[in-house]
Amino acid sequence: MTSTHAFWLADRQATGEDSFDVTSPWDGRIVGKVSVPTADQVEEAVAAAYAVRDSFAATPAHVRAAALDHVSKRLVERTEEIARLISAENGKPMKWARGEVGRAVSVFRFAAEEARRFNGGEAQRLDTDAGGQGRLALTRRFPKGVVLGIAPFNFPLNLCAHKVAPAIAAGAPIILKPAPATPLSGLIIGELLAETDLPAGSWSILTVPNEAMPALVQDERLPVISFTGSEKVGYAIMDSVPRKHCTLELGGNGAAVVLADYASDEDLDWAANRIATFSNGQGGQSCISVQRVIADASVHDRLLPRIVAAVEALVTGDPSDDTTDVGPLVSEDAAKRVESWVDEAVQAGAKLLTGGKRDGASYAPTVLTDVPADVTIACEEVFGPVLTVQKVNGETEAFAAANDSKYGLQAGVFTHDLQAAFRAHRALEVGGVVIGDVPSYRADQMPYGGAKQSGVGREGVKFAMDDYTYERVLVLTGLAL
Repeated sequence: MTSTHAFWLADRQATGEDSFDVTSPWDGRIVGKVSVPTADQVEEAVAAAYAVRDSFAATPAHVRAAALDHVSKRLVERTEEIARLISAENGKPMKWARGEVGRAVSVFRFAAEEARRFNGGEAQRLDTDAGGQGRLALTRRFPKGVVLGIAPFNFPLNLCAHKVAPAIAAGAPIILKPAPATPLSGLIIGELLAETDLPAGSWSILTVPNEAMPALVQDERLPVISFTGSEKVGYAIMDSVPRKHCTLELGGNGAAVVLADYASDEDLDWAANRIATFSNGQGGQSCISVQRVIADASVHDRLLPRIVAAVEALVTGDPSDDTTDVGPLVSEDAAKRVESWVDEAVQAGAKLLTGGKRDGASYAPTVLTDVPADVTIACEEVFGPVLTVQKVNGETEAFAAANDSKYGLQAGVFTHDLQAAFRAHRALEVGGVVIGDVPSYRADQMPYGGAKQSGVGREGVKFAMDDYTYERVLVLTGLAL
């Protein structure tokens, strides 16, 4: 019989009256059974976080940094175990799951470093005006209060880390809600935090169902919400709590632009392999997966067959196999949605060059061309292993095509021209421009977030800490400056 995983209530394990099964999207086996907090237990966690908010904000930096360092080191020690857990509950191939653990290791390490240097204060002399003679301003940042972190299923460890680590580093209590499809990886963070000396109430990990979220979102004791997920849910949250601070990391339909100067055989082989890999590596279930390829007409006809060949060379199958490149989507329903979008595009005139087949929760890596502009897959985030290829004439048309989207998360531009790189940085309406590579590159310490309907606010440890805190000025009077 499968044992039931407890959740974490104010730094201790607890179980509720109900539970749910976590199943593998690959073979449907039960990976774990998870306990669901009762309404009273959720209230206890919120009350504990609210009660400790002032004392936790005053916790010495070395205490918070030591706890974060501990989690980082323990993740290293348990890498293989945790990677297998990610793969089992998410369907992510092992090579990608190990990479996700490595990224979470870095997130907690970065947070430990930031905890030691954050909030040192900035001094500003005010005697630049006669009325400020003898006065000095010291500006420091203080937590806005308890953070409600809502994490998605696609990076079940690392995106939980991106909620928890910056909050602890900033001295803000956090209540984390992992995705119901993939809660086990988030609960591992609780195991590691429980080994530290952080004060009771400073963190909880609650495996509540999605339908229980409105009450938490509306709770006035949780003034900061950090959400990663769908556009629809994110904006519904923000609209429902206009007085709260919301950081929303939402969707994208990442464009990889290949300009005319990127024309050698070596260049095109590199671009094709990177595009194929990062359109499909997480089953396409990443906000910055390559969904659109926009190629200059002068290189398009040489690039397209290379992309198709690179996609067809990917190994699909059992995510627990180290040779697998592409595993299943998170559920059969997700794969059916992707299938319906591809079928719609083909029926409207798009050409299917490879893929286009579903087997349960798995969908074959797919390449489409001549996609009509008004079909769903051209307008929305597919969140599956599908890419479209479009031919354009020149840089201006390429950048306009990349911008022709309601989303603006990241874009990749394959070029060797430094001036073109700076023109791309100015022209592309996105949160990040990656030169010489796909839009899927993310360093966990850099500011990460989007423009337009891809969200508001930024992640990346220091930048999330800024979102979780506010500036407070101390004016000192009667000083001999």
